[in-house]
Order: sequence, then C-alpha cells, then structure tokens
Amino acid sequence: MIRQFELVERVADYDSHVDEDLLNRAYVFSMKAHGSQMRASGDPYFSHPVEVAGILADYKLDCATIVTALLHDTVEDTVATIEQIRELFGEDISRLVDGVTKLAKLELQPEANQQAENFRKLVLAMSDDIRVLLVKLADRLHNMQTLNFLSSKEKRQRIATETMEIYAPLAERLGMQRLKQELEDLAFAEQNPDARESVRRRLEFLYHNGEDLQERIDAELEDTCEMAGISVQVSSRIKTPFSIWHKMQRDHVTFEQLSDTVAFRLIVDTVADCYRVLGVVHGRYKMVPGRFKDYISTPKANNYQSLHTTVIGPENRRIEIQIRTSKMHRVAELGVAAHWQYKQNVGPGDGGQYRWLQGLLEILEHAQSSEEFLEHTKLEMYTDQVFCFTPRGGVIALPRGATSVDFAYALHTDIGHSCVGSKVNGRVAPLRTQLRNGDQVEILRSKKAAPEPSWESFVVTGKARAAIRRFVRAEQREEYRKLGRAIAEKAFRESRHEFSDRVMDNVLPLFDATTVDEIYVELGQGNLTSRNLLAKIFPGERRWRASSAFGAINRMIPARLRRNSASSAGNADGNAKNAIPIQGLTPGQAVHYAECCHPLPGDRIVGVVMPGKGIDIHTIDCARLADLSDDRDNWIDVRWELDPNDPGIYVGRIDTVVSNQPGSLSSLASVIAKNMGNISNLKVTDRSADFFELQVDVEVADLKHLTNIIAALRATPDISSAERLRG
Repeated sequence: MIRQFELVERVADYDSHVDEDLLNRAYVFSMKAHGSQMRASGDPYFSHPVEVAGILADYKLDCATIVTALLHDTVEDTVATIEQIRELFGEDISRLVDGVTKLAKLELQPEANQQAENFRKLVLAMSDDIRVLLVKLADRLHNMQTLNFLSSKEKRQRIATETMEIYAPLAERLGMQRLKQELEDLAFAEQNPDARESVRRRLEFLYHNGEDLQERIDAELEDTCEMAGISVQVSSRIKTPFSIWHKMQRDHVTFEQLSDTVAFRLIVDTVADCYRVLGVVHGRYKMVPGRFKDYISTPKANNYQSLHTTVIGPENRRIEIQIRTSKMHRVAELGVAAHWQYKQNVGPGDGGQYRWLQGLLEILEHAQSSEEFLEHTKLEMYTDQVFCFTPRGGVIALPRGATSVDFAYALHTDIGHSCVGSKVNGRVAPLRTQLRNGDQVEILRSKKAAPEPSWESFVVTGKARAAIRRFVRAEQREEYRKLGRAIAEKAFRESRHEFSDRVMDNVLPLFDATTVDEIYVELGQGNLTSRNLLAKIFPGERRWRASSAFGAINRMIPARLRRNSASSAGNADGNAKNAIPIQGLTPGQAVHYAECCHPLPGDRIVGVVMPGKGIDIHTIDCARLADLSDDRDNWIDVRWELDPNDPGIYVGRIDTVVSNQPGSLSSLASVIAKNMGNISNLKVTDRSADFFELQVDVEVADLKHLTNIIAALRATPDISSAERLRG
C-alpha cells in the first residue's frame, strides 16, 4: 500500500502547484473513515482508495482528482456525508465524490435494467465533468486486479462482462490505450481463462526461443533511420493475450498465421520526420499491400495519431511498425490525461468537448428506456473504424460495416431523416451500401422523404438506430392518435352524445392522463376500448350502444406503417359493417394479422391478446401458437365474417422454385395476374445454376383464391414447385 508521504511526493513530482495539505487531509480522513473495514482479499479497505489514487497519479492527474480517488468510497461505505466532504474539501471535490458515489450505489443492483441505468447515470455524470469517469475507470481497474478474491463466480463473471462491454470501450474512447488493454486482459482472464493461458504460453515459447530477436530488430530499425540522418527512438512491446486472441477470432486465423504479435514503435521529433521515416522504411523493406494506415492526417475519434505499416522487415520477419512523434505517443498511451494543463490550472473538465460524448448524450435524449440507451451506446462505442469523406473534404469516422444511412445521420439527424439516396465516389448507390475507407459520400435528400422502418435492419451506428426508432415511434403514435380520435368520435355519435375537445379535456382525471392525446393513443392501440371510454365518462347511463368500427379508419394509416398500426374491430352484436371482418372481438380493439402464418379468409383462426399491442390473429395450425400455449387465458374464439359485396384484400405468401432461364419470371407474373392476383412483394431466397427460389407475397381475396393461384403455378412448365409459405 502506498504510504502518505509517497503519494504526496509522486504528485509533487509532476505538479509543482500541488496542494500538499489538501492531499494529506484527504489521506487521513479516508483512513479514519474506513477504520477497520476489510476487503475480500484480507487487506484493509483503505488500501483500495489509496491504490486508485496511485493509478491516477501514474497518469499525472490534478490534485482534485487524486483527492476524489481517496474519498470516493467514504460516503457510500462509511458514516461520512457529502456535506462533510463539502465543508472540509470544497464544492468541486464534493461534486466529484457525489458523482462517483451515485454510480457506486447503482452498481449494487445486478439486474440488467440497473446496469443500463448505471451506465445512463455515468454518461450524464461524465458529460458534466470527465474526471468522474477517470476516477471510475481507475476504481474499476483496481477492482479487476483483485477480482480473484471474490468467492462468487457469478459475480466475478458479471463484473468481467461489464468491464469488457462498457469500461474498456470507454477507456479507448478517452484514448487511454494502456488502461483499456489492461482492463480487457483482466476481464479476459476471468471470462476465458483457458484461452488466455494458451495464448500466454505460446507467446512465452515464441520469445523464449528467440530472446534477443526484438533487440536485434530494434537495433536494425534504429540503424536504418540514423543512416538516413533521422534521429529516432525505437521500442517494441508484445501485444496482450486478449488483443492477440481477439484478432485470431476476428480474422479467423491461427496463432501461427499472425505476424504482428509484437508492435515496433518509431518515435521521432516532428510530423515531417514521421513521413520521412515511413519513406525510409518502405525504401528498405517490402511493404505488405493493404496494411498501411495514416492516422496522422485522419486521427481516430479519440485523437489517436500514428502511421501504421506492415513490412517484411529485418531477418525476413513480417512486422508491424507504428511511427509517431513523442506528443502523439503520450496521447496514445495516456489519452485525455496527456492533455492536462497544470500550469494554467485547467483540467479536462467539461466532457462536452468530446464529439463521441455529444453523440451519446443525443442518444440518451432520444432513447425510450435505459435498456435501449445501453444497446445503442454499445453499438456506438465498439468502433473498428472506416474514414469517409464529404464532398467538401470533411472526414467522418464510422464503424466498419456502416452504410450511407449511417453516414447521413453522422452528419446531422435532419439529413438522415430526409435522405433518399446516395452517391459513393460519384456513382449512385443504394442506401444500404457498406462504406469503405476513403469513400467520398454525397447524400441525396428530399423534403418529402421520411425514414423507413426497414432501415433499422442494416444501420450499425447507435445514433442512426436511435433516431430511426424515435421517428417511427412518433409517426406510429400520431397514427394511433388519429385512429383513437376517430373511435372516440364514432362512440360519442352512436351513444347520442356531443363530442368535443373540451368534453375530453374535462375527463382527463378519470383516465390519469395529462393530455387528451394520451387517451386517443390508448384507444388507437387497443389498450382502451370505446365501451370502457363511454362507461367512465357516462357511468350512470346504459342507453348507449357499443360503438362499431368503420372501414375508413384503416385507410387513414399509410401503407408503409399499416403492419405496425391497428384497426378497430366490429361492434358487439355484429350488426354493423366491420373494417376487420372478424367476429368475437371487443369493440375498439386493435387487430393485427400475424406475419408468421398470414391468415386468410377460409383458414380456421384464433385470436391471441398481446398486452399493450392488441390482438394477433393466427391460423389454428400456426407453429407460433406452441410458444404461446402457456398463456391460453389470453386466447379468444374468433371467426371470419366477410361482406360478400366487399371481400377485402389479404396477403398470402408463396414459396416457389422456378427455372433459371429467360422468361421464367415473366411466366410467374403472368400466371398470377391471369388468376386475378397481385404481387405485392418478391424476394429471391436462393439461387443456383439451374433454379432459383422465390418468396412471393400475393394479394388475394381468400384461401380459395390463393389455392387456385398455387395450382395454376404448379401447372406451368417453367415453375418447378409452388407451396403456401408459413413463417
């Protein structure tokens, strides 16, 4: 354990303005507060905050951060209060301690939703002052270093997973590469100890047999540069077991196929020297194609800068070389801590200066729940990056696999909402096109455009996914509101009451609602029926009839959202015409045709109540019903009731195999058209030299209509088979 005078001396070595009295008082206060408390390792509990302070001192952080580290557990684990901290150590330190304390309280809850809430609080805290995150990362590092002393394997696994998924990516985003790698390797040792030990033994064997190999390569690289008149400092380091294992998994290679288990760093004085050294290295050794990256002209999101290249180097070894200045090296190792300005007494302070953090705050603002926020921010933080350019030369960093839609939302949410197409390197490309390093992307926009729900299936950035979900939710809510208002108007009219917004405003307390729109949305979603609406508003009356549904409602909803929206069911006595031709439903309930079985008139059907959504209509033989068998109380008996004058249009799905030859698709479409069907969607699911398989959605009147189309398809020479598709 670091002694009091040792800690003060370590801080004074890099900060001549350190408040030694403040450090001493914090050390003594924390030691007395924790008293005889012990850790799982058997060490005095006080050793933990001291070690956390020592970790932060290694990163040369300011006095206030070191004091916060010493005090960060006092409010949570002792009788000390935040008021005492404020009185003894000032407002700034008490605010930092309070931020870390609130996070610690949340971490005591192991449930997934509490982990999500914990992370949400962390983002808010570090947006106010990034030093909260620095203390939290150092705290997590020391806890991981002593993780083996916890007796509960389940708890160790949970902490290791949280470290790998949240804290290591955050450390990387701050540019603290050394801390990130140590967190990853410690978590890896808990999550997959056998794999880590296997990699460690192979590394030990490899470098034990060639003990002076690194030194020989270091010396030759240094001599090569000095012969060209460039002063260079050469160092090398063996990569961590986790980084090696991760690359083996990502690239699907064996340990023997890896060539960069060691990274050789060439540190020079200026940026110009970086490029001169690159020229010398490439002039002396053969470069491996596709392995050069220039992070100096296009830095990573965490301000990391370096030139990376792989060459067939000394002794015919394939080696990875990183070329950077001394300043770049400090930033690469220490990240945000390298920017601390002691003489001006200025720290990182406001986390708003980090663009990636602003992105997290935007996602936080739009996320509907803590769990959704955690999902999106995990996507945002795991970034194996590509760099793309705007037409004006701006650089946009995106995760690997990002599409033109991700690019549009990275520019601005409004650009994402209004994009209708893209040009990649001057050529028109689909919005789902995956971008590559160096692509120039131009987004094509339209004022009338709107995000498609299907975009969510191919975007990879958290910002894009959150924005699309938010827009679609808002549009669906508006459709539910319109639908609910129409149901309310119809119910009032049929019960011979006058409908007005003022009347609805007066009954808000009856529904625990703050706005009338909330009531309309509940009606539109089917959570509130028209019968219950009238019963609450006019409890003394029984003269009104149940409100019937009406076909016009379904036509209000845009076709692209209709699958996600609801329609109203018929009235209780079945006398009125129904928009949904099904008997057995409560008036006003939202009804959805299940896409797992595509029920058609003529199928035997069953209704399943889905809380918060309405009723799903399934065929009686639908495989999905087996998964819902535990909730048979939610099953209702329903049946078709068609209007012979207006049978309606329904979608049946056909799986067909056709010959891979000219005219076969024309034959397919012609047969369906001749039998009065209409193709609403077509998808190729498999293709070979002789045949290809198609999934065809056809608009039909009923099951008999679909059966006739399938029979006609089977009789067509170009079509090998045709079957009704379920699921």
